Amino acid sequence: MTRATAPLIRPARLEDMDACAAIHSDWIDTTEWMPPRTRSTGEMARDYREGAFVKRRILVAELGGEVAGYLSVDEPTEEITALFVGPRGRGIGTALMLDAQDRHARLWLWTFQRNEGARRFYTRRGFAELERTTGDNEETLPDVRLGWRRGEAA
Repeated sequence: MTRATAPLIRPARLEDMDACAAIHSDWIDTTEWMPPRTRSTGEMARDYREGAFVKRRILVAELGGEVAGYLSVDEPTEEITALFVGPRGRGIGTALMLDAQDRHARLWLWTFQRNEGARRFYTRRGFAELERTTGDNEETLPDVRLGWRRGEAA
């Protein structure tokens, strides 16, 4: 059995924003506990092009020449504002996270309390719980803030 090809990690380009929005939209649509979407995929892509792409460092993971995932970091605050992958279990999220952890001494993020898969993923990468809310977010779902610092165990 051969090992799957590792994803290529590179800085996002403006033309990648449609694929990033589609990956995020697909996650919303396939996650049963998520409330109905508030924006279309097209609106998300526009917001990415006009907002996130301008304000944040966005990395994409490519598999077979296609965008398969992305990670967005607000560099001044060291907040990971998004990490979404298409096909799971192919090392895409890990590759993106390792790249971000190589570039930063500390990182933090919010994830939904119900997103147990994401919470396990972050814990395996050294993130620890910092605080919880009852749903002070766009989706009004309880969330948890996680943090990581180089050289510290979770």
